[in-house]
Amino acid sequence: MITQKIKPFLYLGIFYLIVSLVIRLVFLFHPITTASFSFFEIIKVLSIGIINDIFVFTIASVFLALYFLFLSNSKYDKPYGHIILGILILIFLYILVIPNNIFKQYGGSIAEIALAFIGLKILFFGLMLFLPSKRIQIRNVLYFIILFLYSVIIIFNAVSEYFFYNEFGLRYNFIAVDYLIYTNEVIGNIMESYPVVPLFLSIFAVGLAITFFIYRKTRKELLDLPNLKQKFILLGSFIVLVAVSLLGLSFTTKITSPNVFAEEIEANGLPKFYWAFTHNELDYFQFYPKIDQKLAEKTFLSQYTQPTLTRNITSEQPELKKNVVLISIESLSADFMEHYGNTEKLTPFLDSLADKSMMFTNLYATGNRTVRGLEALTLCIPPTAGESIIKRENNKNKFTTGSVFKSKGYDVKFLYGGYSYFDNMQDFFAGNGYGIVDRDNFKPEEISFANVWGVADEDMAKKAIQVMNAESKSGKPFFNHWMTVSNHRPFTYPDGRIDIPGNAKSREGGVKYTDYSLRKFFEMAKKQDWYKNTVFVIIADHCASSAGDTELPMDKYKIPAMVYSDRFIQPQKFDKLMSQIDVMPTVFGLLNFNYQSKFLGQDVFTKEFQPKAYIATYQDLGFVKDDHLTIISPVRIIRQYSLKQKPGKLSPKFNIYYDENILKDNNQKLVDETISAYQSTSYWLKNNQLNR
Repeated sequence: MITQKIKPFLYLGIFYLIVSLVIRLVFLFHPITTASFSFFEIIKVLSIGIINDIFVFTIASVFLALYFLFLSNSKYDKPYGHIILGILILIFLYILVIPNNIFKQYGGSIAEIALAFIGLKILFFGLMLFLPSKRIQIRNVLYFIILFLYSVIIIFNAVSEYFFYNEFGLRYNFIAVDYLIYTNEVIGNIMESYPVVPLFLSIFAVGLAITFFIYRKTRKELLDLPNLKQKFILLGSFIVLVAVSLLGLSFTTKITSPNVFAEEIEANGLPKFYWAFTHNELDYFQFYPKIDQKLAEKTFLSQYTQPTLTRNITSEQPELKKNVVLISIESLSADFMEHYGNTEKLTPFLDSLADKSMMFTNLYATGNRTVRGLEALTLCIPPTAGESIIKRENNKNKFTTGSVFKSKGYDVKFLYGGYSYFDNMQDFFAGNGYGIVDRDNFKPEEISFANVWGVADEDMAKKAIQVMNAESKSGKPFFNHWMTVSNHRPFTYPDGRIDIPGNAKSREGGVKYTDYSLRKFFEMAKKQDWYKNTVFVIIADHCASSAGDTELPMDKYKIPAMVYSDRFIQPQKFDKLMSQIDVMPTVFGLLNFNYQSKFLGQDVFTKEFQPKAYIATYQDLGFVKDDHLTIISPVRIIRQYSLKQKPGKLSPKFNIYYDENILKDNNQKLVDETISAYQSTSYWLKNNQLNR
C-alpha cells in the first residue's frame, strides 16, 4: 500500500533526474565551457550533480506531499464539508473586503494571488461537496493539473538554466534574482531575443506528454486513499527525507574545485538561486578573511601621500572648469576593438578616436554588471561582496564624482536611454544629487527606434546634445554621465545604419551600432559652441562575458578607456596597470581640481600611484598587482595565481590574454594588501564613512 502511494514521486523524480542529467551533459560540452575534463572528473561532476538533484527534488516535492496529505473523502461528510466550505468563503471575503488585511500588507500581487487561490479552492471543493458522483473525475482533473505543473516547471527550469548558462557561463546567481524583480524588461528582452512562441509550445507539448504518461501509470492510486495511520507514516518518512536533503545540500553545495566550470555544472541551479535571493549583500566580516581593522586601514591607506581616508587633493596649476561628458558603454569588451586584435571592423570610430586620445591600454573593470561599472565610475571605490552599492538601501549621500563637480558649480546629470528605475539607478543617482534624463523625458517623435532596454543610442545621442545645449546656455559648466543601452541583448537597432541588419540580433551588430551612434554624437557635438571646452571620457561598464577557466579570468575584465578633448588632451598611450576606479580621479587631476577626497581610486599621473586593479564577481574579490591575482572568497578562502602574458602577435600593451597558474605558496604581502583593501572598504561603507 505505502510503496504504491509513492509512485507519483518516483516517476516525477526519475523524470527530473533525467532532465537534469541531460542539461548537465549539455553544459559539459557547451562552447562556453572552456575547461577540459578527464573521464574521472566527468564521473565526479555527474555523481555530485545527481546527489544534488535528488536532494532538491525531495525538497521540491513538499507541495505534492501536501496535496496527497489532504486528499480525503471523509471531509465531505456532514457537517465537516459545509463547515470547511464556510471557512473558505469567510477567508475569501476577508481578503476581498477588508482593506488592510494581512495579504495586502505584504504589497505587490500577494492579495490577488491569495484571492485567486482561495476562489479556485472554493469552486472545486464546492463541486466535490455537492456532486459526490463526480468526485473521482474532479479529483483526477486536479491531479492531472498538478502533475502537469510539476512537469512543465521541471522542463521550464532546465530551459531557463540553459539560456542563463549560455549567456553567463554560470548557474543562477544575483542576475537571475534581478531578472525576477525587473520582469517587464526581462520578459521584453526574452520576447525580442528568442522564438518564444515555438519555445513555449514545445515546453507545454513535452510537459503534456510526460503528464499523460505519469497520470496513466499512477491515477489508480487516487481510488484507494490511505487512512490516517498510513498518512502519518508517509508524512513522517517524508519529513525525515526532507531533513536529510537539507542537511545534505548544506554539505554538497560547499564542495569546491579548482575548475570553476566543474563547480557550476555539478551544482543545482535552484539552491544557488535561493542563496542569491537571500544574500543580496554579503557581510564581509562574516564570510571573508580579515585582519585587525586598524592594521587593515593602515596597510590600505599607506599607498597615499596623506595616509588618511579624507585627503586634500591640490594642484599647482589653476583649475580648468571644462565641461565633462562621461560615456559608459554597455558591455564593450576590449577585444571588440581593432587595437586589441579584433579583425571584424566593429569599432571603426572608437579605434580612430583612441588614436587621438589619451588611451588607457591596461585598464580593468571592477565587475561584470552595469551597476558595478557605474559604481566604480561614480564612487571610485573597490567592489564589495554582494550587490553593487547602487542596489543597496544605504546608497544615498555618498561622496561621488558628481558631488565633486557640484562643489565646483557644475550642472550634474545622469543620462540613460531606458527607464532609470531599472537596477535602482534612479534611486541612486537622484539620491546623490544628479539630475535624471531617461526615457520618460522623450517625446514620441524623438524616438526613431526602441526596444525593451530603451531608445536607440542614436536617439539618446540627439537628446544628449539637446540637454548639453540647454546647460551651456545657463553659463555653468556641466558634467553629464551617459550610459548607453544598445549593445545589450536582443541587440536590435534601426535598419540601414550599419552593414549588419537590425534584426540579426547579433552581439557584433550591437557593438557596431553603438560605435555608429557615438560617431553621430561626436559629429553633432563638434558643431556646438561648447565642444572645444569639453573633455570626453569614454569607457566600458564591463565586458560582454565573464565566463572563463578561473574564477576571475583576466581577459574578461579588460576594457577600453580613453579621454579625448580637442587641443587639450595630447594623444598618448598610458600602459600601466590601472582600475576603473582610477579614471575619474585622473580626470580631476587633468583639470587641476583642488578638492577634499574620499575616493579610493588614484590619479594615475601622480607620484604616489601604484599600478593595480580590483576585479570581482558578487562573491569572489580579486586584487591584481605585481603579476599576481589574489582572490578572497566565502568562506575565508584565499587563492593566488601567478600571471604570465600569453604569447601573441599583438604588442604586450594590447595583449589581453594571461595564463593564470595557481600558487601553492602565497605571497603574503599581496594577500594582506588584498584583505586590507576589501576589509577597509566594507568597514567604511558599513559605518557611512564614505558619505559626503
